Amino acid sequence: MGVKLHWGERGNKSYLEPAYARGIVRWLKDLGMDPFVFDTTVLYSGGRRNAADSLETAASHGFTRDFLGCDVVIADGMDGRNVVDIPAGYKHFKTVQVASIVHEADGFVIFSHFKGHLAAGFGGAVKNVSMGFASRAQKQRMHADVKPVLNQKRCTKCGVCASVCPTGAASMQGDGYPSYDLEVCIGCAQCIAQCPEVALKILWGGDHEAFQEKLVETAKAVWDVIGRRTTVINALVKISAECDCLPGKVEIISEDKGFVAGTHPVEVDADCVRRVGEDVITKAHSYLPWQRQFSYAREIGFVY
Repeated sequence: MGVKLHWGERGNKSYLEPAYARGIVRWLKDLGMDPFVFDTTVLYSGGRRNAADSLETAASHGFTRDFLGCDVVIADGMDGRNVVDIPAGYKHFKTVQVASIVHEADGFVIFSHFKGHLAAGFGGAVKNVSMGFASRAQKQRMHADVKPVLNQKRCTKCGVCASVCPTGAASMQGDGYPSYDLEVCIGCAQCIAQCPEVALKILWGGDHEAFQEKLVETAKAVWDVIGRRTTVINALVKISAECDCLPGKVEIISEDKGFVAGTHPVEVDADCVRRVGEDVITKAHSYLPWQRQFSYAREIGFVY
């Protein structure tokens, strides 16, 4: 039984403590199951770009076999090649590439930290199923429309964007402003997220709703494979403006609301939005059409 979770980026302060995961592991063991916790590698530089670094980050945050009582697994493999293509058949994706664990585990618990997100507006169970199961190639396909645009009035030429760019698309030109090669850019948005002066915004290569739709399509494809053997749990604690992929402290936008569990990610996310308040999510990321996650889910039959 796989427990899909996020153990936080290196230096992040808002991730869910491993005690929650340990509680889920003990619950599953009491039911006679053999659980393990897992995540996949990511596009951007930092503490989770490759399997070895990600396991080191997990351990530094307390996600160890000794503490949890189960294995800690990188689902797309130590070399990132434990992946499979599964059918989708939607507007953006005919197939999606995900960790092969979708076919290997007897069942899943999707344990998600409900919070804000700089590209999705909010992140919950749908994003955890979608981006969380996706291969690095599929992550890149979902992020393809997200590019940086510089506001020179805010930029201090600090060079952070260039230092965190995993592909060299961002670079410093002598003592001038940074430049961005949008052909080389993979759309991971790390430069946007980590700019200390908030001088970078998202330049969408297409419709602003495309990222929301790609998240939903990937999640739907995964859910079609695992849905009948999966439970969903969202934690509404430390509800931050940004995801757990960012280092340092982030703004808390709501008081704790407890936990929401169910058997469908869209249903659980919708309940979380109601509890936190649509206005809270919109205020954190007013330029993002996060509501499209729900309307598009209905359009493609991703309903409960």
